[in-house]
Amino acid sequence: MLTTLNGEDVMSQAPTLLWTLVTQRHWRTHTTFALQFRHAAENLADRERDERLRSLSVSPRQFERWLNGSLKTQPYPDQCRVLEHLFGRPVAELLAPVAERLEPCAAMVVGSDHDVHDVRGQVEMAARRARRFALAAEGTNTGQETVDQLTDEVRRLATAYPREPLPALLGDLVALQKVVFRLLEGRQRPNLTRDLYLLAGIASGMLAKASHDLGNPHAAMTQARAAYVCADNAGHHGLCTWVRGLQSLVAYWAGWPHEAVHYAQLGAELTDAVSSTAAAWLPALEARARAALGDAPGARDAVARADAARDRVVLDDLDQLGGLLSFVRVRQLYYAAEAMVLVTDEPERAERMASDAVAAFEQAGPSDWAFGDEAGARSGLALARARRGELEGAGQALRPVFDLPAEQRIHGIVTSALRVHEVLRDPTFAGSPGARELQEEIEAFCQTPVSALPR
Repeated sequence: MLTTLNGEDVMSQAPTLLWTLVTQRHWRTHTTFALQFRHAAENLADRERDERLRSLSVSPRQFERWLNGSLKTQPYPDQCRVLEHLFGRPVAELLAPVAERLEPCAAMVVGSDHDVHDVRGQVEMAARRARRFALAAEGTNTGQETVDQLTDEVRRLATAYPREPLPALLGDLVALQKVVFRLLEGRQRPNLTRDLYLLAGIASGMLAKASHDLGNPHAAMTQARAAYVCADNAGHHGLCTWVRGLQSLVAYWAGWPHEAVHYAQLGAELTDAVSSTAAAWLPALEARARAALGDAPGARDAVARADAARDRVVLDDLDQLGGLLSFVRVRQLYYAAEAMVLVTDEPERAERMASDAVAAFEQAGPSDWAFGDEAGARSGLALARARRGELEGAGQALRPVFDLPAEQRIHGIVTSALRVHEVLRDPTFAGSPGARELQEEIEAFCQTPVSALPR
């Protein structure tokens, strides 16, 4: 079991070999270990051609239980494969206690096989002591290397978020925010404080999106407010704009279109100082919200403003991080199509735009593709077809959506599918076997959203 002594995690029983190796390699924080574990999983996936391994991750709780040897059974088989690949030792050996314990004041065992091991342990403890002294002397708890490492983790999570199931990332997102918040509670140089606030804002923003995807708009708004405070403290107009977009997105899917318009307009007030893709995201968000309100002229005007903003885009540091932090063109096609589908006064044009958005996602590269947005585009196409009475075409559009595993059935996807269900309640479909069958498929799909999965 782990206890804390002078700010250091130590073992209250004989440490496992895994604990010893992780400590020696300076992987003791969950964020660092999780990054190394994921790299090993991807390497093993390439070597053994087993794509399942790429989605493996380690939660903070799993990490601590592995280290302190409190497991009643071994980790899952695929996790065992990755651990053995990472350390080159059998899992049974990694999780077993080592023969000799390294204490802060341990004496060398002269003449034993553990001499080198104990010497290294004393050297590492002396180095930790020196590091603590240096941090206190400099008045900082953070160095540039730490900030760079956290930035790499932000980049990994931001790019993975649109492509991977949320349960595989949520633990890492929570751990990232916790680490950055803890560092901000200490002292560091002003330039590093700004960097940490930027990272904290991004981490909180991604957790706002995660809360929304799990169907909890109130938690999402709480995280988004924290993200905006961090963005403001960092003095980063691009991040402030991006967070306003997040707030608009959360409000839209929560069924608060007036509030969604409000947040999009708040963000637009910042766009004079912003030329990133976030400047195009805000009017695209406003277009959908206005369409949900039945404001067809307002929706078309916002779509035009989003197109104009796209022509002026100059990528910023958030766009360079990519993934969730960048509003790529294919997503803009989907937003415009959804706005036109919701307006409903030009059904043929709306269907054509939705079809183009689906085709764009089918042809998109990995950096632009997002399972949630593609599912939204397909649901929009199904909605347009259902309104025109094309039930077979609506079902074809939804088929890939129905095939999504429960881990990817996020709130926005479920809500989009239910819109089709609502249209099929129209009296014109009364007694239609095709309409009933499609409704039943939608109901079955929506009964197991990601929010219903155990966590």
